[in-house]
Amino acid sequence: QSWLGKRLLKYTMRSLNGGDIKPTLRMDAADVQLTFPGDNSWSGVFRGKEQVKTWLERFVRVGMHIDADEVIVQGFPWRQTICIRGTDHLDAPSGERVYENRYVIWGHLTWGKLSDYEVYEDTQKSKAFDAWLAEYEHELQAA
Repeated sequence: QSWLGKRLLKYTMRSLNGGDIKPTLRMDAADVQLTFPGDNSWSGVFRGKEQVKTWLERFVRVGMHIDADEVIVQGFPWRQTICIRGTDHLDAPSGERVYENRYVIWGHLTWGKLSDYEVYEDTQKSKAFDAWLAEYEHELQAA
């Protein structure tokens, strides 16, 4: 299960890195819940595909890059647990790395669809990234 889960997630993350959110959204249940803890512009509880879609569109629009190092999937098809550990980063148009973080995503799947997941990462780095975005996000949207 973990091998197959890792292959599927690497595909969806490659798609995200290329600007395509559709494969990720196809993995989400209609009533999916994404929780991103912290006190920054990325944080919140996002319920349903439309709210998650908006979050993912911003992720892609600013040019975030995500990679999975390890993926663990366990359980029966009607109730599986998934854990992903990896890194995400953003390089400015100048090539300078302006954000880098490690994350763990803990979630649950029901019949192959993500029903809920929570992202754990250094929220202070996300908050500091907000300061950079406040100045440059409009330029990233125009690019």
